[in-house]
Amino acid sequence: MKAVICIKYGPPEVLYQKEVEKPVPKVGEVLVRIEATVAAPSDCAFRKGKPFISRLFSGITRPKYTPGDVLSGTIEEVGKDVKIFKVGDEIYGSSGTNFGTNAQYIALSEDEALAIKPNNISHGEAAGISEGALTALPFLRDTGKIKKGYKVLINGASGGVGVYAVQLAKYFETEVTGVCSTVNLELVNCLGAHKVIDYTKEDFTKTGDTYDIIFDAVGKSSFSHCKKALSPRGLYLSTVPSIFLMLQMLFTSISGSKKAVFAATGLRKPEEKKKDLIILKELIETKKIKPVIDRKFSLEQISDAHRYVEKGHKKGSVIITIEH
Repeated sequence: MKAVICIKYGPPEVLYQKEVEKPVPKVGEVLVRIEATVAAPSDCAFRKGKPFISRLFSGITRPKYTPGDVLSGTIEEVGKDVKIFKVGDEIYGSSGTNFGTNAQYIALSEDEALAIKPNNISHGEAAGISEGALTALPFLRDTGKIKKGYKVLINGASGGVGVYAVQLAKYFETEVTGVCSTVNLELVNCLGAHKVIDYTKEDFTKTGDTYDIIFDAVGKSSFSHCKKALSPRGLYLSTVPSIFLMLQMLFTSISGSKKAVFAATGLRKPEEKKKDLIILKELIETKKIKPVIDRKFSLEQISDAHRYVEKGHKKGSVIITIEH
């Protein structure tokens, strides 16, 4: 089978395609014929090994052999004692720190973060949901303790996580403000934001408005910069870990009512992710949220996909389609 190989940290050129042995499912495992995965900022971070904290999951001195942790595809074979899935099931989800989804096939335990794919979207769209929505949901619901009537600001509202954070914040019946560039104002407005701020023209921290949650979905701001725009007991959430943010989390946990918070949602237990995939399936099928796809690349174009993502201007998800 074809798979992307990455054996050293570096620029997109370190990614290359190779023929490798097709996996065979063991007891309790399913063999997934992968139809789509994604190229996300986290994939670029794992490829570069930066920030260094990312190497705790991808490998200290060298990255995992085949990258990627998001997938949508079809169960092609099941191992002994598999009870949840059957051959032919269309599934979506995440391989977690097993990585390995930049390939035509992957063998995973049926207890991993896998669920039946929403029936009204494509495999590419399902892969995008597995990336962005599976991150945004626990950040807002579990870390942010989002409540009806909250004022919520999403920084990076047109990105892979942001597009779903806007829709989910609206689903939770909050007052949503999205922050993005000029070209993405219409998109974010259409996703349900009550107000959209163009960061090229206005600093959202200087409008005089305050928010119960500021969710920085792109890691381009900081708690210090956003603190004055938080309500008295407001939370600043960020998807991008840094030593400075960790220190702010420690400091704000000890003193002050405004808090800085980072959550490693990708490291949650598979059963927790599986439950969220089932929730997201229902939200997709009832059209409470919808996928947002920027563009698609083939597996052979994986380096090009990473270069595009690193420009920082994508709208929603960048999909990698897997041909067979």
